[in-house]
Amino acid sequence: MDAAEQVHLKFLGALEGGTLRRRSNLGLAEAGLSPTRAPALLHSQMTSRQLDRLSRKLQARGEGFYTIGSSGHEGNAVLAEASRVDDIAFLHYRDAAFQIHRASRVPGETPAWDMLLSFTASAEDPISGGRHKVLGSKRLMIPPQTSTIASHLPKAVGAAFSIGIARRMGWTDTELASDGVVICSFGDASANHSTAVGALNTAAWAAFQNTPMPIVFVCEDNGIGISTRTPPGWIEANWSNRAGLRYIAADGCDLADAHRAAREAIEFARAKRKPVFLHLKTVRLYGHAGNDMQLAYLSKDHIAADEARDPLLASAALLIEEGVMTAAEIAAEYNAIEASLASAVEQAIRRPKLKDAAEVMASIIPPRREGGDRPLASAEARAAIFADEASAMAKPQHMAKLISWGLADVMLQYPNAIVCGEDVGPKGGVYACTQKLHQRFGSARVINTLLDEQAILGLAIGAAHNNLLPLPEVQFLAYVHNAEDQIRGEAATLSFFSDGQFTNPMVLRIAGLPYQKGFGGHFHNDNSLAVFRDIPGVILAVPSNGRDAVAMLRECVRLAHEEQRVVVFVEPIALYMTRDLHAEGDGEMTGLYPAPGDHVVRIGEPGIHGDGTDIAIVTYGNGTFLSRQAQKLLAEQGVAARVIDLRWLAPLPEDALLAATAPCCKVLIVDECRVTGSQSEALMALFAERQPGKPTARLAATDSFIPLARAATHTLPSRDMIVARALEMVRG
Repeated sequence: MDAAEQVHLKFLGALEGGTLRRRSNLGLAEAGLSPTRAPALLHSQMTSRQLDRLSRKLQARGEGFYTIGSSGHEGNAVLAEASRVDDIAFLHYRDAAFQIHRASRVPGETPAWDMLLSFTASAEDPISGGRHKVLGSKRLMIPPQTSTIASHLPKAVGAAFSIGIARRMGWTDTELASDGVVICSFGDASANHSTAVGALNTAAWAAFQNTPMPIVFVCEDNGIGISTRTPPGWIEANWSNRAGLRYIAADGCDLADAHRAAREAIEFARAKRKPVFLHLKTVRLYGHAGNDMQLAYLSKDHIAADEARDPLLASAALLIEEGVMTAAEIAAEYNAIEASLASAVEQAIRRPKLKDAAEVMASIIPPRREGGDRPLASAEARAAIFADEASAMAKPQHMAKLISWGLADVMLQYPNAIVCGEDVGPKGGVYACTQKLHQRFGSARVINTLLDEQAILGLAIGAAHNNLLPLPEVQFLAYVHNAEDQIRGEAATLSFFSDGQFTNPMVLRIAGLPYQKGFGGHFHNDNSLAVFRDIPGVILAVPSNGRDAVAMLRECVRLAHEEQRVVVFVEPIALYMTRDLHAEGDGEMTGLYPAPGDHVVRIGEPGIHGDGTDIAIVTYGNGTFLSRQAQKLLAEQGVAARVIDLRWLAPLPEDALLAATAPCCKVLIVDECRVTGSQSEALMALFAERQPGKPTARLAATDSFIPLARAATHTLPSRDMIVARALEMVRG
């Protein structure tokens, strides 16, 4: 017999035979649960159970596509009872009972129907639009989560942190209430993941310093991750005595005890603005998913013991003994839920599905924000903020200085903007790009984080959920790989999996790319952008000079604010302090700071240097610097070249690029990134497909890491290599 049917029949049999037993002597009154609310909780638990059974039947029919269920975890419904509907909840995938019960508190919600649409991948699924079976609801403040293990914990911490900083900023146009609490649930196996450990550490680190962190971490401990057992006592040993973290434990299979603990945890987090680790002992019934046969790794006795802990058995026993419902009433309600779902699912199966690629992709790019235009800061406000640098702003400056001023103007124009990252505060960043921001805007808006890239990006994603505009910084490109799933699996997918209802706009600044002289080696000179290029919906920008950096940064912030985009802005480290282009003292790499509204660069607009037609050199970043040097040497040898600075690497400005190269006889692509996986691959394909017959070649870095000192540039394109390849192409 199917495991789900076996558990189902045991529940009905226990109701009929009167063999139900409570798991504790804790009564409803002691747990703070009224006799009028307890039946609603049981109804939510039973609805979740019947949906799990139905999902397996749908899979067997070929009409359902996801069977990781909530059976055994139905005790999490108490969290929906103990919390407010406006407390944002980042949920474990076994938390259907939570969503069902929260929905029961909001008039007009139809959680069972909504989940049936999700099971059957209907385009009318109100959260994902048929793109995935996820828990989530905009009206219920439940953002959808991916299945990436524990990847939602950092952004939950960020959301909790954002509540306090919004209050300190005086920013009231927030999604989360100023006295709100964040709920974040996960399994015991997930608690071992580095992402979870880092997020819990971040919350405790902040709370230890008395930084407000109103979050309840809910560890639903069923003792196993797929087939790997969690050692008994492991969760308690790790988290019960952690500095900065309140630990509360309860039997998640006991409705009364679970509600007692949930209420205590949420009240503590709300009143004290401190994080709580709520440890709920649960049980996993049926196995990990529909095709998981537990007998392959668990004994029959172990499975039987787990089934005896079924939370529905204990909940029913509690209500019967307290005289709230009879066994017959519970059985009738349970069977009525089954019958109602069986009828409804036949309608759900017939509802429309996504028809084509366009419909699937419609929510990759978020909807434009209504009324999102922000006026420029007043002349008086700018004069005040830059009073101590007025004389310097009248002179040409290098890229790093211009970026620091650009960030200050952005923060002046957008009062909800925050800067966060390692050393961005009083120090002003490793390369002084955030210099004086802390002095000008304070610690609520310029936030020094701990050294954890997952925490930095989680803070940004969570703060964006609260209608702040995050400008996170990762110190070096190589460091982003510690946390790339926060962009790939979380930030970039949120609009897609929520049908555009939830967004997390941001501009992620990263110092990167090669050509630093004598410093850092690979970890400070990483030359691969492939990690960003293939993420749908992410915008990737790379400036090649200071004035462009300011203009592009402003455009990136506009894209985040008005169009709710996730933008990655990679700043070439080697160009930060560069002043000269051709000869010492020429100052051609410096520029006057463009006031807001001047020197506008829109997304998709490449930069064009020169109008030669013998050859077009297509490049970006440091490659633009080197190609402009090569351009002058080529002119001295009678070759008229134009240098086309891509500026925007994703999405590639294909039409603008083809138009810029159209008058040219040949095309040379210069790419400072490694030849495998670099932008040059897409560019070569573009010209082959759209300008066939035009001679096109590429010069890219070799597939090597970057060494130290003088050897640092041996694997990279150089000015002289560009000249040689261009001459070879032009003259044959």
